[in-house]
Amino acid sequence: MTTRHRPKLDEALEPCRSVPPARPNILKTLLAVQSALGHVPTSAIPQIAQVLGVTDAQVAGVLSYYSDLRTQSPGRHLIRVCMGESCMANHGGPVLRAIQDHVCVAVGDTTPGGRFTVEQMSCAGNCAVSPTVMIDEDLCGRVTPSDVPSLLEPYR
Repeated sequence: MTTRHRPKLDEALEPCRSVPPARPNILKTLLAVQSALGHVPTSAIPQIAQVLGVTDAQVAGVLSYYSDLRTQSPGRHLIRVCMGESCMANHGGPVLRAIQDHVCVAVGDTTPGGRFTVEQMSCAGNCAVSPTVMIDEDLCGRVTPSDVPSLLEPYR
């Protein structure tokens, strides 16, 4: 656990210290840590487990199970491509490939220099205008592979 993360981690874990040990919510805690730090460092697992009164394995199990939780710091801009049924039926796969080709990084990875992280999401809830791409908090619908360069330009 790096010292630069410790104050934010302590702050994110503070509400959990008052939860009765019989009712720890591991997922809620991990989401709070990720919100504070941008990711959940694996080095924080023992401290999280201790605060919640659970085992390291229980925390690690939840952390590895949920794809929305990340153990590495994301890039400055998070690109998430919807892989839901509507988006896939409307050519979401080629959009994802175009994004990967444009930023030269695979799904789950971050570009050298840390500008972009590319991820898949199960559903953006934007089916009426699929395929959908989220860049940070910006939701973009009806994206085509040829839209990718102009779509990413403002984030460069």
